[in-house]
Amino acid sequence: MRPNEFAVFSGTKSLYLTEEICKSLDCELGKMRVDRFADGEFAVYYEESIRGKDIFLVQSTQPTTDNLMELLLMIDAAKRASAHYITAVIPYFGWARQDRKDKPRVSIGAKLIADLLQTAGISRLITMDLHADQIQGFFDVPVDHLYASNIFVDYVKELIEKNEISHENLVIATPDVGGTKRANTYAKTLGVPLVICHKLRLRANVVAEMRIIGDVEGKDVLLVDDIVDTAGTMTKAANLMIENGARSVRALASHPVMSDPATSRIEESALKEMIFTNSIPYTKGGEKINCLSVAPMFAEAIRRVVEHESISDLYSM
Repeated sequence: MRPNEFAVFSGTKSLYLTEEICKSLDCELGKMRVDRFADGEFAVYYEESIRGKDIFLVQSTQPTTDNLMELLLMIDAAKRASAHYITAVIPYFGWARQDRKDKPRVSIGAKLIADLLQTAGISRLITMDLHADQIQGFFDVPVDHLYASNIFVDYVKELIEKNEISHENLVIATPDVGGTKRANTYAKTLGVPLVICHKLRLRANVVAEMRIIGDVEGKDVLLVDDIVDTAGTMTKAANLMIENGARSVRALASHPVMSDPATSRIEESALKEMIFTNSIPYTKGGEKINCLSVAPMFAEAIRRVVEHESISDLYSM
């Protein structure tokens, strides 16, 4: 590593994660200030020279609007300060569920965010578990799309070693058909069957009906998804699994968006454990909720970018 040639900076909401990343990289967190004004505006100021450096700006865009605007200003300030190469590190990429025109006269938010980031001046994007893989194609700069699957699979193997779940009884499940590809990857890696939940939505965040495709009787079920927002789909799926004879139900999801009443839904549900990453800071508590750190993975991605090494093996299990 060449610490004099690169620097890592954090947005306001990702400081917890960036500090862990810097610890893994054995580097100091870059000095940057965000000045906030009475009318709600804010300005970004780098308190050290970044001229000619490769810089990495870490910021998840949730809650969405202010964090995105702060990141855009961080990028703009870095460009104006003559940074050599600007990489946006966005563990949770907001607006990713707006990836296509699924009805008339609707915006495509993910494409707009990609355009804004590039106009601001990014040279590269590092992100994790995009809701839709095709969002990478919205960018004209390199995109390193990481996956939390290795971290989750290692955790599942620990549960098996501790006899908290049985490999012989384990099944992977997806709470909706759209996540089948993701869940199937877990099922193949762990060598276990796949179960699918088919849901019918009444409207956004409201599930009207759900059915199970597959057998869960006597099984340890592991639900897999990328985002938990209001937790309606996840908890409904968990409860349905128990109603159909499952022995236990746990869930894995990369991004804890956790809009109210998600926490209470999880705590009151049939879920034995809800496992997230720390892509978004989660501070609402809950006895069933556990967060795994993705800092080492992002630190390794940054190290490889700095050293011009291949990053492809971080893209998959």
